[in-house]
Amino acid sequence: QVQLVESGGGSVQAGGSLRLSCAASGFTVNSYCMGWFRQAPGKEREGVATIDNYGITTYGGSVKGRFTSSKDNAKNTLNLEMNTLKPEDTAMYYCAADPSNSGCWSMGDRFAYWGQGTQVTVSS
Repeated sequence: QVQLVESGGGSVQAGGSLRLSCAASGFTVNSYCMGWFRQAPGKEREGVATIDNYGITTYGGSVKGRFTSSKDNAKNTLNLEMNTLKPEDTAMYYCAADPSNSGCWSMGDRFAYWGQGTQVTVSS
């Protein structure tokens, strides 16, 4: 049974940092497309970052250069290091997984499995 559990969200001031983790079970992160998505109130869900099974990572334009996503194969987790946070980064952040192993970013949000989300709030 595939399960994704996010942790690490919270409140931070603009310019600060947070690290999100997504613990995966029922599959190995190394063999799946893994992704981070976010959704702010009243807005559509948007892609933050995806990683395919070759380790190729793609970032959304608004977070490029500030966020870093990585897989920890030993712990079977997906991580998201967020730096220089801005108020517009405030959203619910979701971890997602899909058995596809390439073309992850082009899938958009059509991932098969989703976590419950973790809230990130950035104050100015």
